[in-house]
Amino acid sequence: MTKLFSPIDFKGIKLKNRITMSSMCMYSCMEQDGKITPFHETHYISRAVGQVGLILTEAAAVQPEGRISHEDLGIWHDDHIEGLKRLNEQIHSYGSATGVQLAHAGRKARLDSAIYAPTALAFNESSKTPTEMTTEDIEEAIDAFKDGAKRAKEADFDIIEIHAAHGYLINQFLSPLTNKREDEYGGNPENCYRFLSRIIDRIKSIWNGPLFVRISTDEYNEQGNTLENILYFSKQMKQQGIDLIDCSSGGVVPASISPYPGYQIKRCETIRREASVATGAVGLITSGIQAEEIVQNDRADLIFVARALLRNPYWAKTAADELGHSLEPIKQYERGWN
Repeated sequence: MTKLFSPIDFKGIKLKNRITMSSMCMYSCMEQDGKITPFHETHYISRAVGQVGLILTEAAAVQPEGRISHEDLGIWHDDHIEGLKRLNEQIHSYGSATGVQLAHAGRKARLDSAIYAPTALAFNESSKTPTEMTTEDIEEAIDAFKDGAKRAKEADFDIIEIHAAHGYLINQFLSPLTNKREDEYGGNPENCYRFLSRIIDRIKSIWNGPLFVRISTDEYNEQGNTLENILYFSKQMKQQGIDLIDCSSGGVVPASISPYPGYQIKRCETIRREASVATGAVGLITSGIQAEEIVQNDRADLIFVARALLRNPYWAKTAADELGHSLEPIKQYERGWN
């Protein structure tokens, strides 16, 4: 068996293969209520039919002011549980595990209402200037992540991922580019990590399942976090019991990036080795052969596939064919796949 199609276990949650559908915003809650729609059901369930091992939903906002747009998925209210639970029941019926990405956009929210950030700095000239968060605001946001995790548990998700990447709220606290605070939440890497640390602790107080964190491993700015800082954060997460670090990059401040196949994997591999923590590789991973090389060489433990899965819901089947692996289909598709 190829390693890409071998199972892996996180705290008793067994993934049938190493392929993960990466979180991708769909901006499809047209009623602006954050609830699952028929589109979401078609979108996610079809990838489970295609035999993806782990389906991660798009970012689900833990507070209404934490949405990137008015059309974002939400998990800030108990009314969201029913639709998410229905979605999970369907995905599970095809043998895939499910995960939810808990998120808060911070200063990158594009909303009519007030937006919040650790420091009152706009993302760019066309963005709103956020309101600097008070300690009370920070405490409310931390509790909102905990409440989101509680709803995720009630909705029967297998895994939770905390979104601390791409310049959204948690990333804004982590980065010296966006965090100019002089209190306990800013000024040095230890203080900048405190917001994420307390979110992890608060979630773990009610959640015993696998907990992942997505981070930006490179901020593409000389004044941003160094690799040393990123490794410090990673080691702290490992100590707090984080099961996997999802290694993306960018999004903190406007930057010119020249992506190439596997362009984020080097730091993913470094974090896995230096912090002794499982990692997920993401970023222009488009073929089964490429994905197999990554896991076979222990550069990452999971492969997070994004745009390739938008192009082909049955990417796992295509990858299996490339590798000469016989991927078991759902019963209804046996005549086509075999």
